Amino acid sequence: MSEPIVGKPTPSRLARLLERSGGAPSDRLIVGPGVGLDAAVIDIGQGRVMAVAEDPIFPAPGLPLEMMGRFTVHIGASDVAVTGIRPEFMTYTLLLPGSAPEDDARRIITSVSEAAAELGITIAGGHTGWYDTVNVPIVGGVTVWGTGERWVSPGGARPGDVLLMTKGPAIEAAALLGVLYRERLEKALSSEALQRLAERIDQISVVEDALVAFDAGGVHAMHDATEGGVFGGLWEMATASGVSVQVDLTDVPVPEDIAGIARTLAFDPWMAISEGTLLAAADPARVEGIRAAWNRRGIESYVLGRCVDGPPGGSVRRDGRETPLPEPGEDPFWRLFFTGLTT
Repeated sequence: MSEPIVGKPTPSRLARLLERSGGAPSDRLIVGPGVGLDAAVIDIGQGRVMAVAEDPIFPAPGLPLEMMGRFTVHIGASDVAVTGIRPEFMTYTLLLPGSAPEDDARRIITSVSEAAAELGITIAGGHTGWYDTVNVPIVGGVTVWGTGERWVSPGGARPGDVLLMTKGPAIEAAALLGVLYRERLEKALSSEALQRLAERIDQISVVEDALVAFDAGGVHAMHDATEGGVFGGLWEMATASGVSVQVDLTDVPVPEDIAGIARTLAFDPWMAISEGTLLAAADPARVEGIRAAWNRRGIESYVLGRCVDGPPGGSVRRDGRETPLPEPGEDPFWRLFFTGLTT
């Protein structure tokens, strides 16, 4: 497999980079850095743990800076929420070009604050600065954390668990590419499909999906399907959990607007970045209750398959064929994204 040029490294490459690179060892670190692990989990004593996650955020062309502020909060908070722990605090670093007006910073900071307040997250600190080496406004890092007594991780899936998915594949890719390629898509998709793509901007978060599922009970593992999409997320969950997955997409539809943009731009929606799609492995006896809880919140859900004993990885059945679940490589979103910026 060729190494990716842009985006996150392949899991194999990441494993090599992280080898013997964990700093000073600590017996308080329950879940540390690793492939497919959204957040660290740290023992803070008295039967409680802290879940903490880190992410960078950069602007998407065609979207207002306020949207970047919202992404900052929801993307960081999503990685904590998949542990089942409610995000409580955050810090972030805002880096701006030397020529950027103060109003740009104000718009981003205000939108970060508003989105954090909506989720009950307190902004505890961070850093803001203007630098000539920065070309566009960037949140160099957002750190989000929360504490609790019960938690799960992407590595908790068990043989026999049912695999669930919310919303559908390629949520983030479809939403952002829908803005970037608007003129091209207008010639290929209906106005209804274009409107639906635009509305998916608001779906780029799994905070509600994850917390609702955890509260419903019976969830053993959750993962945010970001780079590498649904297939990448399933592979990471299987690898982190030491299980095999059997996925059957025969009766799992790709939403019409997402299928349309994937067909027009020639990418596989199951392998494209999908922040906003939650993957969960759950006790079969609790699946109905979890899906009912999602349905009450207006969150669509689908059954993708099961976890079974076997080597990490698994298989996927679609279009009448069964193939191995591939290790995620370069996400097709990135080439389309950067090509769209220059055309």
